[in-house]
Amino acid sequence: MDIATLVGLLGGFGIIIGAIATGGSLMVFVDVPSTLIVLGGTFMVTLMQVSLQDFLGSFSTGMKAFFYKVDDPKKIIEEAVQLADVARKNGLLALEGVEISNEFMKRGIGLCVDGHDPALVHKMLSSDINNTIERHEVGQRMFKNMATMAPAMGMIGTLVGLVQMLSNMSDPASIGPAMAVALLTTLYGAVIANAFAQPLADKLARASELERLNKSLILETISAIQEGMNPRVLEQLLSTYLPANKRPGEDK
Repeated sequence: MDIATLVGLLGGFGIIIGAIATGGSLMVFVDVPSTLIVLGGTFMVTLMQVSLQDFLGSFSTGMKAFFYKVDDPKKIIEEAVQLADVARKNGLLALEGVEISNEFMKRGIGLCVDGHDPALVHKMLSSDINNTIERHEVGQRMFKNMATMAPAMGMIGTLVGLVQMLSNMSDPASIGPAMAVALLTTLYGAVIANAFAQPLADKLARASELERLNKSLILETISAIQEGMNPRVLEQLLSTYLPANKRPGEDK
């Protein structure tokens, strides 16, 4: 589990709720019509922008913000150098019995062992990377759309509340509830967008970028192994995927 996502989410809502509690009753900020307008309206309008399958699948993608696990690129490089050393000394077939931790690298090595042409292997793995990133982007776009729609639905709720308030100015008892809807919908929309949807979209984008980087590194590894590249040269090549202060031999 990614602790930063969980702590950030709980901490953000905790601070908001704590600030509300210090100023009075929490129930003052609970309003069913406002919740229906903002939460229900945001989901419905977002559903209009994507297919039902993509909409439902995006929630599964959203869970990756909490549970995603990206392999350490330094460990991938170490494993890649070991594989290259085995292949250079004993041939590609010697890799068939080698245990490989990363599934994408395992698939690439399997294609090499099967004797596929390097150009075909590169094309297949590149297609895998592109399709994976595209699937991730579907989920990211949905949460970005939610971040856009929530404040808009909040504004709609505000206008509804104001119309109700102005149309019943002769009844003082109706002014309070109508004003509550007007203000709370704006609050709900801002909270959903800025404390949930947009941060989640950004975290998913970061996780996707890290996965793309690792898979690109592995793609470079597979091509180098098929070319018979020297393991030491391969290590230097793959080290370019790391920040300068994390490369082997570099001073931090």
